[in-house]
Amino acid sequence: MPDIDQLARRVKELEIKTGFAEDLLERLDEVVHRQQSQIERLAQQLGRLRQQAAEADADKGEFRSLRDELPPHY
Repeated sequence: MPDIDQLARRVKELEIKTGFAEDLLERLDEVVHRQQSQIERLAQQLGRLRQQAAEADADKGEFRSLRDELPPHY
C-alpha cells in the first residue's frame, strides 16, 4: 500500500494537471468565441456582397456613362 507522502505527491500532480487543463480550456473557449464572432461578421459581409452583386446585375440594363467606367487615376 502506497504511503501518505506518495499519495500526497500524486494528488498534487493531479491538481497541477487539472489547473493546466482548466487554463487550456479557457483559452480554447476564447479562441472559439473569437472565431464565431469572425464567422458571423464574414457571413454578414458575404450577404451584403451578394446583395450588391444582385443589385449590380439588375442595374446592367440601365444607361451608364463612360465616365463611370474610368479608372480612379484619371
